[in-house]
Amino acid sequence: MAKKQGLSASLEDYLKEIYIQESVRKSVRVTDIAMSLGISKAGVNKAIHGLKELGYINHEHYGTIGLTQEGKDIAGGIWEAYQTAYAFLVDILKVNKEDAREQAHQMEHILSNDSCQKLKRFIGEI
Repeated sequence: MAKKQGLSASLEDYLKEIYIQESVRKSVRVTDIAMSLGISKAGVNKAIHGLKELGYINHEHYGTIGLTQEGKDIAGGIWEAYQTAYAFLVDILKVNKEDAREQAHQMEHILSNDSCQKLKRFIGEI
């Protein structure tokens, strides 16, 4: 899992969404992200510009969006943290799924790589 230093929770959300969409479809567009996240295309464009400047995505104006290798590594780590937190909340703590989705989303932004790996081991040992 890659380090996610310097990224706001909001930019992490965009990276994770691009990561998820890339795994389902060949091409990801601003419209796809806006619809999925319920955000305006202008808001998505602003975030995409920031992610491109950081070197996490490739994007040509009005074109498709793709994660760079570094972007994939970071987004994969964010997704892993979410899934780990969600599994812990639902499977171990028996939190209802709706609450677990929201809480895991919050946790994905604060879990360090080390904590995430330890939590995964803990879940596996139970």
